[in-house]
Amino acid sequence: MGALTLSPNLATWTIAALATLGVIVRPMGWPEAVWAVLGAGALVALGLLSPSTAWEGVLKGLDVYLFLVGMMLMSEVARKEGLFDWLASRAVRAARGSSHRLFTLIYAVGTLVTVFLSNDACAVVLTPAVYAAARAARVRDPLPYLFVCAFIANAASFVLPISNPANLVVFAEHMPPLTRWLAMFALPSALAILATYAVLWATQRRTLDAETVATDVAPAALSRTGAVAGFGIVATALVLIGASSFGRDLGLPTFVAGLATTLLVLALKRGGAVEVVRDVSWSVLPLVAGLFVLVEALEKTGVLALIAGTLARAAAAAPTETAWGAGTLIALACNLVNNLPAGLIAGAAVQAAQGAGTLPDTVAGAVLIGVDLGPNLSVTGSLATILWLTAIRREGQDVGFWRFLRLGLVVMPPALGLALAGLLLVH
Repeated sequence: MGALTLSPNLATWTIAALATLGVIVRPMGWPEAVWAVLGAGALVALGLLSPSTAWEGVLKGLDVYLFLVGMMLMSEVARKEGLFDWLASRAVRAARGSSHRLFTLIYAVGTLVTVFLSNDACAVVLTPAVYAAARAARVRDPLPYLFVCAFIANAASFVLPISNPANLVVFAEHMPPLTRWLAMFALPSALAILATYAVLWATQRRTLDAETVATDVAPAALSRTGAVAGFGIVATALVLIGASSFGRDLGLPTFVAGLATTLLVLALKRGGAVEVVRDVSWSVLPLVAGLFVLVEALEKTGVLALIAGTLARAAAAAPTETAWGAGTLIALACNLVNNLPAGLIAGAAVQAAQGAGTLPDTVAGAVLIGVDLGPNLSVTGSLATILWLTAIRREGQDVGFWRFLRLGLVVMPPALGLALAGLLLVH
């Protein structure tokens, strides 16, 4: 009997692992979404997951899909209407010929975008603007500036609850009030942001030293439709802050704001809908849906109950050591399975332990830091980084798994260690 019950579980874990490996390695150059969908399809085809259960998993990602569609629509419209080119010319002029000043300016803007619009928005909205700035500055290698978008999207993603959709997944109905959130995460966030900047700057300094930034950049004109796109992005940030303060889901407000901005711009232009729809990176949606189905299958194996029980027992015996261990382990796990499924599993386990009243806030906070910051290790660690990779590929750039990993091995651990230390220090 035991062998019969273990075998389906083992098969489920094997398929999930192979699908995740496909997302990371991209055999034959196939997109990440193909492997996630193939893995989900294999689970259903082999009878390891019923179609109805798989569909339940797909539906659990509805809020994420709406959020992404809203952000991608706004980003595409802003790109086409020249908003990014306008911002780029202003950024390059503000740099006054200094590659290091341009690097720091982009990092500061990336921090603000992540804090008030989320890490996914930083990847989707800021990356094209940064590439436009690098092109306007006529730099030889835009990657140091593009790396900023990838790393700050995760490093600043726990300043506010809205800074990363994963924050809402981990805490769910146990979400602390904003004042309590800031008391817990203000210091860890500051340490993570500063540490990431310092190490990233140090690793890119040689390239920046050899770089020249143009000073004769003519200011780009901002069209009326470009200004509308910009106001739409700002309005979306305000909507997200309001929704978060009332404990609402972020997907529908983002979708409505993005769609309204897009329709208004298209109405003013009197056309262009086909081009916008054609150029949005829709493949992200089946990728996310496939990952949700994989998580649904893993839940059926009983892994959540096992993790929740282990976490609760360890926290009762040694809360400080458990916080360190949980934060570090989940940070590494995010790079093995992506932080979306890892966050869903860890979040469900945290909620189960919190519901039983057996999990200290420090352990829950450490798990959240691991989910948010850990993905800076690898290019497939988080959805935000995958979105960033999609964005730079559209601009003719690419970063392989191993190149990003070599950089992530230097950048992520100091930030994670300092953030966890800061969390424990304020408690």
